[in-house]
Amino acid sequence: MAGQQLFPHLLKPLDLGWITLRSRVLMGSMHTGLEEAKGSAEKSAAFFGERARGGVGLIVTGGVAPDVFGKVHPMAGKLSTRREVKHHRPVTDAVHKEGGAICMQILHTGRYGYQPWQVGPSAVQAPISKFTPFAMPSWLVEKTIRNYVRCAVLAAEAGYDGVEIMGSEGYLINQFLCARTNKRTDQWGGSLENRMRFPIEIVRRTREAVGKNFIIVYRLSMLDLVEKGQTWPEVVRLAKEIEKAGVTLLNTGIGWHEARIPTIATVVPRGAFSWVTKKLKGEVSVPLVTVNRINTPEIAESILADGCADMVSLARPMLADPDFVNKARQGKPHLINTCIACNQACLDHIFRNKGASCLVNPRACHETELNFPPVKSAKKIAVVGGGPAGLSCATLAASRGHSVTLFEASGKVGGEFNLAAEVPGKEEFAENIRYWRNQLEETKVTVQLNTRATVDLLKAGKFDEVVLCTGVTPLVPPIANVKHPKVLNYLDVLEAKKPVGKTVAIIGGGPIGFDIAEYLSEDPHHEKSSMNLEAFNKEWGIDTTITAPGGMDGVKPQPPAPIRKLYMIDILPKVGKNLGVTTGWIHRAIMKTRGVKIMTETTVVSVSDKGITIKGKDGTESELAVDNVVLCAGQRSNNPLEGPCREAGLSVHVIGASAKAQDMDGKAAIRMGAELAAKL
Repeated sequence: MAGQQLFPHLLKPLDLGWITLRSRVLMGSMHTGLEEAKGSAEKSAAFFGERARGGVGLIVTGGVAPDVFGKVHPMAGKLSTRREVKHHRPVTDAVHKEGGAICMQILHTGRYGYQPWQVGPSAVQAPISKFTPFAMPSWLVEKTIRNYVRCAVLAAEAGYDGVEIMGSEGYLINQFLCARTNKRTDQWGGSLENRMRFPIEIVRRTREAVGKNFIIVYRLSMLDLVEKGQTWPEVVRLAKEIEKAGVTLLNTGIGWHEARIPTIATVVPRGAFSWVTKKLKGEVSVPLVTVNRINTPEIAESILADGCADMVSLARPMLADPDFVNKARQGKPHLINTCIACNQACLDHIFRNKGASCLVNPRACHETELNFPPVKSAKKIAVVGGGPAGLSCATLAASRGHSVTLFEASGKVGGEFNLAAEVPGKEEFAENIRYWRNQLEETKVTVQLNTRATVDLLKAGKFDEVVLCTGVTPLVPPIANVKHPKVLNYLDVLEAKKPVGKTVAIIGGGPIGFDIAEYLSEDPHHEKSSMNLEAFNKEWGIDTTITAPGGMDGVKPQPPAPIRKLYMIDILPKVGKNLGVTTGWIHRAIMKTRGVKIMTETTVVSVSDKGITIKGKDGTESELAVDNVVLCAGQRSNNPLEGPCREAGLSVHVIGASAKAQDMDGKAAIRMGAELAAKL
């Protein structure tokens, strides 16, 4: 069926009067690190140009500061002088060449900046910043408004079709709007009218400066999710005033960065906040854009068909697959590489001052470096192991024209992603497996399931190259009587589905230990909150009437009762060391609400019929009665074929966890597979 029939609302053009957007997809703003990278103009042009070629209706860039005080960090980008305009021209030219439209986001971080000279409406330090901002004197408030306007004018000179004024997520404009951060007593603080003056003046003066045929998107914080945040009547009033001031589109903002409620992670249900945007429908007449966890054309279409918004914003999904819109238009949504909302290569990288990419698409933000052109001479390639590394290498090598055979010992591909998909809040990993399965068929990879490759088999196949990616095996720690029947490993729990008692000791406080704790503490007979919006809002304490300030102030979260008593035991002084920078707090919060007892600097000495003997930091031993012990103490590489293959004279490559188990995750495995495929 043609895409237009499948997704009529999503693919319908949006006429703004002087410009028509070719689809209802807005590529949301993301900071990628390309803004500051060496050769950034060329790299940014390639990145945005590819997304424009993929059919996006309107692109919004990462945030660009209007002045030095608004920069994310000292080396971040700004646009305040004509000299800086030329840096943006390659980007706008690349997008327009592909028939797209692009807005530059103007972002002033306020107290969220990673710099000592940050400013804010008041000297109130953010819990996620090391610095206390300087309170802006009135003259600086006025100057900052002028800087926004100048930035927009320069953006127009650079060829942008418009700007997005960032007024949400807890940045400077949001800080002016909320009493929690605005303690002023002058014309910029106090009453709602005074607190709204700053964003209204920015939009009004910007419209006067740029004229009518220029897009102004305003990112409106509709749900702050922090104490003393805005109430819904305040949000509506601001929206109406911003519309009067001359805005073209109103984009939805959800949550401040310091909010302790998940808004974009994989534990959040798909389209979880479209209801917020829908509440504003009828209050204003300008088109509305809804956001967050919209990662398939099916969910996007349903949101638009339901009248929640006029456009949908997809940010990370455009990292995962730049051809998202085109594939939907072609009626091939099954070939879309779906964003799994893991944050591991995008936001986590940015918060570590690394360039962004994507776990499921390592080419993202590396468009000038990692490419897969057709080969001049096709090779016969064997890939042994159908996990993330093997699937990445096999499909990409085949897409280049190689003849690829994939050997998988089990009855299905996906490797440890199959295990991840069993964990509550990680269901999206199944989408990546679906993508790989379809890619195997699309690229004509020969797949041999239930086939354990041997040296003789590989020699008989006369392969030019052999890629080994046979994964890992669970590490067994040195514990007395560790083979006791009550001892299981994570494979026994997630894959074999062995029975587990009501009291369990989890050995290991790393990511696998956290996954097992979440899996064992949740009632499998109840619908998971990551899949059910009502359950999610209840668990995290979200007021869907938004009568409570910020949509959560005073609302008591109601997490589900755990079905087991769990102990997480680790020899290290702190658990969760390798959890994601932007998602680790979520998993720790779940551990707390599920009543998981964390025991650090503790060693398990032995296992008995009664339970386990543990030794604390002071050397004191004690008994802990448990029904089962689950080992999550690490992994070791499983690589039995490398030596024999090399002895047989085969050309061998080892990738994924087979090469290195420590610190190897899906992100690194898929990237290794892609990089090898580009070289073969």
